[in-house]
Amino acid sequence: MKHPDPIPPGPGQESVWEYPRPAIAEATDAHIVIDHNGVRIAETRRAVRVLETSHPPQYYIPPDDIAEGVLERAPGRSLCEWKGQARYWTVNADGARLEKVGWSYPDPTAAFRLLADYVAFYVAPFDRITLDGEIVQPQPGEFYGGWVTSKVVGPFKGVPGSRFW
Repeated sequence: MKHPDPIPPGPGQESVWEYPRPAIAEATDAHIVIDHNGVRIAETRRAVRVLETSHPPQYYIPPDDIAEGVLERAPGRSLCEWKGQARYWTVNADGARLEKVGWSYPDPTAAFRLLADYVAFYVAPFDRITLDGEIVQPQPGEFYGGWVTSKVVGPFKGVPGSRFW
């Protein structure tokens, strides 16, 4: 199936259709803050972002920048053809449990070694996630974990009809 026409990026924007396939990981100093139920879940300027054609970036946070005691191992595993085997995480924010809202790669493939033990989070379950002060929106579709901001343009995989893009 042919993908839709990319939206031309404006000044300071990136098109997800210019991201590579296979995906890549790169360090970023973007300021990320995740809050839920009055708890600061994470804050960092040491994240790694993953870029893949048609997807908004995913952000992985170093474990040292995640609040102590908020993560609990969740059941289940999955396999990414590029990154390796993922494990899942539940967040407990002062009694508010968010089941399987994070994932990490304890032993990623060589190309994604930067991600080792860093944790990525879905956007939708949290009260607020900001990236450089801008409130992040979730990538369309329940499976995908990309973070949508005004700095990326699509269309994004996850919208109806995008399964075979």
